[in-house]
Amino acid sequence: MKVDAHQHFWRLDDPGRDWPPPALAALYRDFGPADLAPLLQAHGIESCVLVQSLPDDADTLALLDLADQHEFIGAVVGWTDLKAPAAPQRIAALAARPKMRGLRPMLQDLPDGTWLLDPALEPAVRAMIAYGLSFDALVRPGQLPALLHFARRFTELAIVIDHAAKPDLASGQIEQWGRDMQALAQLPNVACKLSGLVTEAAPHWQLDDLQPCVAGLLDWFGPERLMWGSDWPVLNLAADYGRWLAACEAMLDHLDHDARAAVFGLNACRFYQIELKRKP
Repeated sequence: MKVDAHQHFWRLDDPGRDWPPPALAALYRDFGPADLAPLLQAHGIESCVLVQSLPDDADTLALLDLADQHEFIGAVVGWTDLKAPAAPQRIAALAARPKMRGLRPMLQDLPDGTWLLDPALEPAVRAMIAYGLSFDALVRPGQLPALLHFARRFTELAIVIDHAAKPDLASGQIEQWGRDMQALAQLPNVACKLSGLVTEAAPHWQLDDLQPCVAGLLDWFGPERLMWGSDWPVLNLAADYGRWLAACEAMLDHLDHDARAAVFGLNACRFYQIELKRKP
């Protein structure tokens, strides 16, 4: 059983959407369920986690509607303004939707991690904990110290680091990233997605370019808190779906069956509370 723990859908005419730009030709079109479903079927993936790509409440509702219509979407990670006075009420309403499982503020383009340190987040985070919603941390390496402070502050909040915090694999300068990730991995409420790495690597990447990073993540988080994701269709900038999946399978081939099953599906099911129907 495999689960894709991180993928996106979007429409270029979504109100407020300014990404992807036309220069990213591989991404500059609409992507929806009909595009992803054949890839999931071809690679034996039973379910996926649909993650927001627009900081907009209407977009989150549209993703939840898609999840209601397509069984293979097992969970939705949406967005709402976590610092808004009405955030707790908004979170309560979202949590009532059948496949709503988490929220993701778009932090990666902020200059530092101070957003995570704002006391104004407290009511929203407490509501997330109360309603069993998780927190997807879309951060870059320089924001990891603030994320560590945040994760220590909210130990009851389930946190997953998207794309392993996007280490600078193209330059190979990942020493400080590694130290910060090790510190976060010491916290039992923090997990990590094995996703988004090839778009941070140099063009024409090979397994040897990814191996040190993946080996570190596996050592720090263990197979119990690492979950595979495609980051499709952003993945299309650096690889096709099958190549990324095959690369990860090769790098984790030394694990036993149970550990591989955890990384490639069971961890995502547990973290995002995905219920898969048993085949007759």
